Amino acid sequence: MLEETLKSQLQDVFGKIETPVTLRASLDHSDAASKMRQFLTECATLSDNIALHEDGGWDRQPSFSVAAQDGTESIRFAAIPMGHELTSFVLAVLQVGGVPVKLPESTIAQVRDLKGDFQFTTYISLSCQNCPEVVQAINAMCVLNPAFKHVIVDGALFQNEVTRKNIMSVPQIELNGAPFASGRMDAMEILAKLDDAAPAKAAQQYKDAAPFDVLIIGGGPAGAAAAIYAARKGLRTGIIADRFGGQVMETAGIENYISIPETDGPKLSAQFESHVRAYDVEIISGQKAERLIPASKPGAYHQIALSGDVLLSSRTIILATGAHWRHLNVAGETEYLTKGVAFCPHCDGPFYKGKRVAVIGGGNSGVEAAIDLAGIVSHVTLLQRGTQLKADKVLQDKLRSMPNVDIKMEALTQSIAGNGETVEHLVYKDASGEDVTLPVSGVFIQIGLLPNTNWLGNALALNPQGEIIVDVHGATSVPGIFAAGDATTTPYKQIVIAVGEGAKAALGAFDYLIRTPDPAASRQKEAALA
Repeated sequence: MLEETLKSQLQDVFGKIETPVTLRASLDHSDAASKMRQFLTECATLSDNIALHEDGGWDRQPSFSVAAQDGTESIRFAAIPMGHELTSFVLAVLQVGGVPVKLPESTIAQVRDLKGDFQFTTYISLSCQNCPEVVQAINAMCVLNPAFKHVIVDGALFQNEVTRKNIMSVPQIELNGAPFASGRMDAMEILAKLDDAAPAKAAQQYKDAAPFDVLIIGGGPAGAAAAIYAARKGLRTGIIADRFGGQVMETAGIENYISIPETDGPKLSAQFESHVRAYDVEIISGQKAERLIPASKPGAYHQIALSGDVLLSSRTIILATGAHWRHLNVAGETEYLTKGVAFCPHCDGPFYKGKRVAVIGGGNSGVEAAIDLAGIVSHVTLLQRGTQLKADKVLQDKLRSMPNVDIKMEALTQSIAGNGETVEHLVYKDASGEDVTLPVSGVFIQIGLLPNTNWLGNALALNPQGEIIVDVHGATSVPGIFAAGDATTTPYKQIVIAVGEGAKAALGAFDYLIRTPDPAASRQKEAALA
């Protein structure tokens, strides 16, 4: 099951285990159980600190727990953790085996302080690039606090269960048997749902932070590039990043990033983070900027408010807050979100195997989604409101060659409807103005992005679409505040363009700093003359 190269890599990684770990399996006589036994057996041979026992008797079979030396079994996989979840499994083994959890100390302390009974179940798909972040965050909490327990369930392995629970998107998280959350979440976001005061508590560690030269908001491609360029100029640089990668994390295949012929979103995001951490950059993780307070006069400090009214000061600020999926805003869209309405074909596509689905949007993302889904579902109908597709020609050609795909031009979605539990059809208006009912079990919305700028209020100039207006240097309408990436008026929302714009904004900030007096230096000079 495991390739020899992978075995060699895992053997090196498992060499870091400090205390013995037992993989305690509960297996039946299914083919999946045989594959799970093979996977676990091969892993157990890679380290003297990993043992395999088949005890049976657990209600979900096949499954296995990652048990600590003292017998604690707080993490259980009802899955064969390959694909995107292999890393989750490896981290679980390492952390249960004594390797320290890599979270901010403040987050670790807050998790350890939580009291109660936290029985988590997370439903995942092995093809989902968003699921591992949730799985790894809750697993880490299990290692830190014995009140936490976590079961990871592969929907493809336990199809009857996900059907009974009407789970049609992943990740889906339950807490103590009740719905808790859906979608990608990191440890701080989960902690915030468990403890309302968590973000404010975590922010307190920054209340006495010295002013920055450059403070970057956002950890996507633009933010990462800005941080690297600013740090290389010797500037005191900070970056507020609730997670690195931003929207890139939700991108499955990336084949147009120069010098890297092929990669995926999570991998590229990890490379961005690793590169930023190689420099002297203060990373403020688990926090979101809540308010921008521009300086009262040119050259003075700008401020960013975090939770709990903690203020960070900086001579310049670079806004790289990115964007989020645009919604249709039609009847039924919100009601059937995660019940047939989805945004990620890679994550949720497997739940629609053999069914009919619709994809809304004729750009690259929409056409790529239709192509991916056509290999899983019985039929795809792509609806494009315009008179022609906007995707690259190579993608259009591929789409038109697929026998189970229909393309409807000048199709304006009017509503999404179902039986209260799942989507059954959508209604669109065709070129003649007639309403057409299209029977489908799923609707994948791919109509572009909206900038994450609502929190800015009237602090600086935005265009009617909510994008931050920038000039050729990345400068905004407020001196000393710059912006880059998908949140700005810069055309063509592409990773490579965001990286370049982030670098440009950092260079613009540097140029501004060398031409603008430092308020701290001015005060020191005034004090010396007094």
